[in-house]
Amino acid sequence: MCINPLWWNAHVARCAPSGAARGRGAGYGVGSPPAGTSLAAHDPRRAQQHATRAAFFIPGFTIATWAPLVPYAKLRAGLDEAGLGLVLLCLGMGSLLAMPMAGALAGRQGCRRVMLASTAVMVACLPLLALVSDPLLLGLVLLALGAAMGAMDCTMNIQAVVVEREAGRPMMSGFHAFYSVGSLAGALLATLLLGSGRGPLATTLAVAALVALLCAGAAGAWRPDRAPPGARMFAVPRGVVAVVGTVCFVSFLAEGAMLDWSAVYLHEVREVDVARAGWGFVAFNVAMTLTRLLGDGVIARVGSAPTVACGGLLAAAGLALVVLAPDLRASLAGHALLGIGCANIVPVMFSLAGRQTRMPVHLAIPAVTTLGYAGVLAGPALIGFVAQGASLAAALLAVAFALAAAALLGARVATRPGAA
Repeated sequence: MCINPLWWNAHVARCAPSGAARGRGAGYGVGSPPAGTSLAAHDPRRAQQHATRAAFFIPGFTIATWAPLVPYAKLRAGLDEAGLGLVLLCLGMGSLLAMPMAGALAGRQGCRRVMLASTAVMVACLPLLALVSDPLLLGLVLLALGAAMGAMDCTMNIQAVVVEREAGRPMMSGFHAFYSVGSLAGALLATLLLGSGRGPLATTLAVAALVALLCAGAAGAWRPDRAPPGARMFAVPRGVVAVVGTVCFVSFLAEGAMLDWSAVYLHEVREVDVARAGWGFVAFNVAMTLTRLLGDGVIARVGSAPTVACGGLLAAAGLALVVLAPDLRASLAGHALLGIGCANIVPVMFSLAGRQTRMPVHLAIPAVTTLGYAGVLAGPALIGFVAQGASLAAALLAVAFALAAAALLGARVATRPGAA
């Protein structure tokens, strides 16, 4: 984990780049630091980059811990499949409700305070997930956890846009990679702890402690920028922001399709043994994580528009291969191609949302985040409806077609002046 070991104090916040640079990056118009402040005393930009990686790692690490705990919570609360589905819906509902409000709060209070509060709620919710047995209480805890996740997701992307702009080079793909790294680490740690005989409570307490320590080490370099007095706190996405959000919706829809339908398709349509059907999502996730770790260099060399166009078309081809592959090995290759193709679309779109001038950053990023996350939630259900009326293969091919169209749309937006 690439996190600066120093415990950054308030001096780091005062050692921020000049007011002009910070104002341009954040779109907040923050004043200049005190005269005589030395940027060499610490490297605040590097500290902010490491702290932003930590911010992305935290929600991925946290939410991945919940996945192995679902069977325990289902048994403890006495839920059937339908009841569990309703309870799990609270997680996504909390995120969707919190995202627009998080942008407003970040504008008024600054990213640092919102991310600190969001992390505190995550830390508090984790042990409760291992304790509550009433379905209503479980749903309320998941609603709170989802709200904290949504607020963190939105605010960390606002910070990432600012940090990337001040760095003057692509960094968004690497930031998003740390969410995936966190997810892999969280799932692995929780599975190992549960498998070694530690119960759900011990597991969640261990994860909560690690999240708290990581937050304590990184929070000093999270940005305190606020919107200028009188700035709007809510706005309906329009223009380029609406287009960027639409492209993110399609990309997230494809990710949701892999999460919820990949194993079902391999098992029920391709007749892959159920014990091996999960390897498709593993191939997709690993390929996406590795590609995002390398993505910033690719974007810097070839540009935003070619990255989105080629990535979307490659993702569409990969999903088509998943559907049409004659055996598991070819299907796994399709899953990997889909992960590689999708990996850098969303990071590029968030960078574009930060560079556009139609809407302030603290309004544009929540809009894009909310539209994109809606794809994760609504996508699997939409695929289910199409599969019911036609077939699952037809539904997945429709997603492949949407990916190709979104790639061309996203590339067109990225070719506008100032976007490349």
